[in-house]
Amino acid sequence: MEKSKKMKKPLKITLIVISVILVLLIIAALVLPKTIAMSVYNEYFGIRYTSYEPTTWELSDFEGLSAEKHRFYSDKGQVITAYLYSRERTRTKGIIVMAHGFGGGGHRSYMDVADYFTKNGYLVFAYDATGNDESEGDAVGGLPQGVIDLGYALDYIDDFSGYPILLWGHSWGGYSVCSVPAVYPEVKGIISVSGFNQSLDMLEAEGRNIAGDAIDFVIPYLRKHEEKTFNEYAYMSGLQSLTLTDAPVMIVHSADDKVVPIEISYDRYYEKFKDDERFTFIRYEDRGHNLILCSDDAIAYREEYNKKGDEWLQSIGGSENLTPEMRAEYIETNFDMHKGNELDSELMEEMLEFYDECVKK
Repeated sequence: MEKSKKMKKPLKITLIVISVILVLLIIAALVLPKTIAMSVYNEYFGIRYTSYEPTTWELSDFEGLSAEKHRFYSDKGQVITAYLYSRERTRTKGIIVMAHGFGGGGHRSYMDVADYFTKNGYLVFAYDATGNDESEGDAVGGLPQGVIDLGYALDYIDDFSGYPILLWGHSWGGYSVCSVPAVYPEVKGIISVSGFNQSLDMLEAEGRNIAGDAIDFVIPYLRKHEEKTFNEYAYMSGLQSLTLTDAPVMIVHSADDKVVPIEISYDRYYEKFKDDERFTFIRYEDRGHNLILCSDDAIAYREEYNKKGDEWLQSIGGSENLTPEMRAEYIETNFDMHKGNELDSELMEEMLEFYDECVKK
């Protein structure tokens, strides 16, 4: 009998160890996805973004373009800095509110677009979103913040404009301009370039590129976090908002966009609105994400510039010898901003004609 008891003791210990391991695994399965989700979320949205000076525009790059500084408050009392771009003219057709993309800082990457529209009779109101460039905020916070800031920009413009209001946005800004029109009936027209439909669509697409199907375990935590942080703004979407407005809409996208896959944006809009006469769809095959506005000559110039840049990098012994100061000096010396960012005249003319028709209605 005594021998039997001694034999059962190690089995009991083994069962206890297995039980503890199972409990730890269950806890890990419940906790780790949340930890991973918040770690990734904070890595992207828990910081400020500042434009990289060597590759952003200065007002002096555009002869005759004027910029008047404006400041307004957003949802948490943070000050948002904006500029009203204009040129001397006898008649103003309307005011275009410009929402910038994510990750590159504020709106200065689009000053050439503002220049084009001001040359053709429009004012352009461009702002830095929360946590970007000249605006306050310790961090961006999340993609829905772009919709919130745009709403406050429209409220601010209502106080002084008096002109027809139009929206223009790229990437993050494209999502923002498509999400707010339902509650701003005064908007006369919307252009979204390389934008996405909803915040979680973008997070899921990016996460799937990084982690594959494992992102499915993380998405519920991201959804809960955004719902807690942004309330109803977490679920704002272009597909929903654009059904609640009468404003004409132009959607521009490229099939090879690696940042915002066309499947989560253009394709969804096209499927829902292709028979709606309010919508204009422009699809490219090989423009990517950041060069979608560029002419063929600009793209060719960039390819040659990149080739020479690679040769220069090899001449100094590779990237391990490249300092930030050397990189900035090389760009400032060798990259022609006007050649490398020359706008596609045909696309810009289509946008201009679209806006002109909007303000006539």
